Amino acid sequence: MEQTRLGRTGLTVSRLCLGTMTFGVQCDEATSRAILDAAAEGGITFLDTADVYPLGGTRQTNGRTEEILGRWLAGRRHDFVLATKCGGVMTDHPWGRGSSRKHVLDAIDASLRRLRTDYVDLYQIHLFDPETPIDETLRALDDVVRSGKARYVGCSNFLAWRVARALGRSEALGLARFDSVQPRYNLLFREMERELLPLCLEEGLGVIPYNPIAGGLLSGKHVFDPGPPAGSRFTLGGAAKIYQDRYWHPGMFGTVEKLRGVAAEAGLDLVTLAVAWVLANPAVTAPIVGASRPEQLAPALAAATTALSPELKARLDDLTAEYRRGDAAR
Repeated sequence: MEQTRLGRTGLTVSRLCLGTMTFGVQCDEATSRAILDAAAEGGITFLDTADVYPLGGTRQTNGRTEEILGRWLAGRRHDFVLATKCGGVMTDHPWGRGSSRKHVLDAIDASLRRLRTDYVDLYQIHLFDPETPIDETLRALDDVVRSGKARYVGCSNFLAWRVARALGRSEALGLARFDSVQPRYNLLFREMERELLPLCLEEGLGVIPYNPIAGGLLSGKHVFDPGPPAGSRFTLGGAAKIYQDRYWHPGMFGTVEKLRGVAAEAGLDLVTLAVAWVLANPAVTAPIVGASRPEQLAPALAAATTALSPELKARLDDLTAEYRRGDAAR
């Protein structure tokens, strides 16, 4: 597995990152451990999670994914780069969410307990919190870094202008800055190319895209009618509506069929093609790949050693250009 630096930092990470949000609902612990084993065998040493995982769970299951990961990491913590996130709703208390100083400092301690470690390599704000001044969040994250509980900090799901403002405030205040972003990015959602990814190249931010195969739609295994299959993330709890709104549209299924043909011509699995396309963007550090069964990782792992020709890359860009503009037909 190729290694690369996380943005302008000195931290080296594997070219693929394993996402763990299926652990605890879609996958029981035994299956989760098998997925982790398969990822490690494939050379993935970069792991991403969040305190609100598993996806599709309830308030009562929040933290289960970190607990599963913590048990698996026992005795091998230093063999992996570990990232987690905070900001989602963790308790019924109004302070049990967001990126206030109180919640950030409470959340990092709770995550470390569940992960059975005394530090994470990357600590990320999961969602922008409009109710908390960015200076407050940045000062709290700076304290997390200075205390040794995290080596680096980043953000997820931030608009480009908000990332830029946070970088400016960190510089002005002399605080630890965001060293990475985690945006949604794939062949069916390319809006990040317009502002966020150029910003990341300019400022030396690592980019860890999630949903590189569009929640499974770019596997080509789904059909529009009669609807999403039971057990997929398109039907899991509160995640079901989010993922259906994102991807379950006739126009996107039509695009997937065209992409399937391109993949067949290139002699590639559609998942391999989709992940390799994300990797081909010079701003991207490590796409987050996931699975609900260990064997599903194989085509994603193959993408790490698949170089798209300029002609094939251009063809894919042209085929999915509507998803870059943000006005794609549903």
